[in-house]
Amino acid sequence: MSFQHKELASGKWQKLSFFEQMANIGSEVERTIKWNKKNSEYSRQAYERALELLDLTISDKNNLSRLKELVRLREVLVDYFQFDNIYQSTDKKWQNYFYAFNYAARLLK
Repeated sequence: MSFQHKELASGKWQKLSFFEQMANIGSEVERTIKWNKKNSEYSRQAYERALELLDLTISDKNNLSRLKELVRLREVLVDYFQFDNIYQSTDKKWQNYFYAFNYAARLLK
């Protein structure tokens, strides 16, 4: 598999806290939202990076207790950006969801 985040995929990602991982995913989701109306290619690339980081988070053994939430997160994220949005997500709901992780990650520093 070819990773866009090669350094993170080689083990650096697992050294981040769960909150830092989720905040980074949230940054890519925010970019996806931002570029959605301006440049669909940039939006698609940010979305693919978000999924890649989410997959790294799912595969991180430190997150086994959160596996159910992470897999559901991936399902809802893909539904929103690629399918019929059956979960009725909105840009604002995604921003609010990831804001909490960004806040928590900053508190850890």
